Amino acid sequence: MSLRGPISTAAMAIVLAAVAAPAVADDVPGVPSGPPPAIDPSMTRTGLLAVDNVGPQHDRLKIASAAMRRVIEVDVLRGAGAAPRPTLYLLDGVDGDATSGWLSKGGAAKYFADKPVDVVVPGGGTGSMYSDWERHDTALGLNRWETFLTGELPPIVESLLKSDGRRAIAGVSMGAQAAMMLAQRHPGRYRAVAGMSGCYSTADPLGHAVTTITVASRGGNVENLWGPPSSPEWAAHDSVLGAEALRGTAIYLSAATGAPTDADLVAIAQSPSVADALRLAGGGTALEAGARSCTERFAARLGELNIPATIDYSPTGMHSWPDFEAGLPRAWQALAPALGLPIPQ
Repeated sequence: MSLRGPISTAAMAIVLAAVAAPAVADDVPGVPSGPPPAIDPSMTRTGLLAVDNVGPQHDRLKIASAAMRRVIEVDVLRGAGAAPRPTLYLLDGVDGDATSGWLSKGGAAKYFADKPVDVVVPGGGTGSMYSDWERHDTALGLNRWETFLTGELPPIVESLLKSDGRRAIAGVSMGAQAAMMLAQRHPGRYRAVAGMSGCYSTADPLGHAVTTITVASRGGNVENLWGPPSSPEWAAHDSVLGAEALRGTAIYLSAATGAPTDADLVAIAQSPSVADALRLAGGGTALEAGARSCTERFAARLGELNIPATIDYSPTGMHSWPDFEAGLPRAWQALAPALGLPIPQ
């Protein structure tokens, strides 16, 4: 099976999704959702500025990031039982709202409330690929997410939580690609990684197309990310090419077909505008079909290398938060044993 070559139907599906999305500013490719985050040139030291209690077991940290020259807000869900506990870093999709979709739409706080794991949920990564960008972007600002997530954040949050040092990382859509990318680029940092409905190549035509569309959908210029397509950074961030670095890491991959579930249909029916919801559902169907193809390609590469992975293909499910929420327990069942925790029943 060739993993390189012409742009496949997966990339075409994602293009169709962009076209099918409703005409709302946040969903129109090439239109930024707002001004980029402001930079504070004087912010040259990283540190914890404040801890605000949001609710039981839920704090919001305000962290000064020297890498990104601004304050990053990070939600922390404290696990059940006494510390020390392992840590799960949970990454959002392309919207990257100030409060992650995992909390506002994905049910993560409720699901993890009785689990013996601390969950760290960054906000504000809109269209960033959670990567270190080569240049400042007019629409998306200064992004040094890889440095923040692997260098600046862990010492602060894991010290605060009295972590036991065991880590996993997971994400959905753009966050799935980023979670795999970070695990591949930092072997041994994470005991386990989960990618839900993501794409995992960057250097081949499909991967370049998916990454370009992801960034452009929120107004960014993809050449500010890793430079022109000829730059070696595109290959360096490709988890299909770099899959060998994942050996020894527990891997979970999931994707559906794009066919709506009952929960999807209920969500459409309850939408303020059913017509807009139906148009968005068309985009969600195409996006998930594309993610399925991407996941199959990556799973095939892991199989070629004899790297074990748990692959979870669902017969129904769109690229939507009701489906991501429903899939979270299955992802956790694969991650928990790698963290030394019992498999939840």
